[in-house]
Amino acid sequence: MSTSFLHMSSKNKEGGAMIDDGFQFALGPPESGFSIFLAERTKKVHFIRHAEGYHNVATKESGGSTDCLLRDPNKTAKEHHLYDARLTKKGVEQADKLRSYLSQRPSGGRSFTAFDLVVVSPLTRTCETALHVFGKPRIPGKPAFLDDGVAPAHAPEYKAGLKVPAPRFLVKEECRERWGHYVCDGRRSITELASEFENFDFSEVLHDEDVFYTDERESDEHCCERAMKFLRWLNARPEKCIAVVTHSSFLRHLFGQFGGNLAAVDMDNLQRLAGNCELRSVVLASHGNKDGTEIEPLRPPTGPASTVVIQ
Repeated sequence: MSTSFLHMSSKNKEGGAMIDDGFQFALGPPESGFSIFLAERTKKVHFIRHAEGYHNVATKESGGSTDCLLRDPNKTAKEHHLYDARLTKKGVEQADKLRSYLSQRPSGGRSFTAFDLVVVSPLTRTCETALHVFGKPRIPGKPAFLDDGVAPAHAPEYKAGLKVPAPRFLVKEECRERWGHYVCDGRRSITELASEFENFDFSEVLHDEDVFYTDERESDEHCCERAMKFLRWLNARPEKCIAVVTHSSFLRHLFGQFGGNLAAVDMDNLQRLAGNCELRSVVLASHGNKDGTEIEPLRPPTGPASTVVIQ
């Protein structure tokens, strides 16, 4: 089932990221049934929801109830065994299967799909998913032409000796899951994460500790707004083929703002809830009217102080 946030894109809210933001789906008369964009203003973005985590299993075993994801009122969120939940064995297998699929998926004139950049949410399950799907990342700061990566072993490009540099893994707080309330959506410190995930680039994360997690759930409006800001950031990147490893609710708030003038089946395919380790590929097309505008760094929304102690 799909979820639409189209009404939020048209709110007359001063300073909001969704007001005439240049990411509407269509140009020209809607009745034409087409959109035309300049090729140089487009890029492929492959969104991937993380593979199965222990929190997914816990909610299934609870009959769909999310009570198992709530913290004990007498303990910190970090003390919960599902805090920043990891992948299950099945989740690792899902990620390995996606890696195999991408190694045989023709793209860009090759017999496999290669990526210029992998953008990753800083939660443990997304970092694990990225590592299993894409392998070890290129060392931050190392030029692509110095990387010794090769094509998949079964590919004709491998036999031809084609070098395929490993992509950079850039961690962005902006594409993390809708935060708050559920312990699985808090993250560990960057110090901990960086020690586990070697060569992930955490340089654009501003806070070591998780300053965003509170007992209150991030609002739909705020999640939609940061999703749009994230698109603006993606649009400004020089890379043309990007993978984003993220979460179901974040994707729901992102895709739910688009597709209002599509055929019903296409809108549903765009907006429906993503499955674990599902790949959803889109073409991001900029209208040009937001290019070059400043994108403010992500800051915690103002509100009541949290009762969660993040140590």
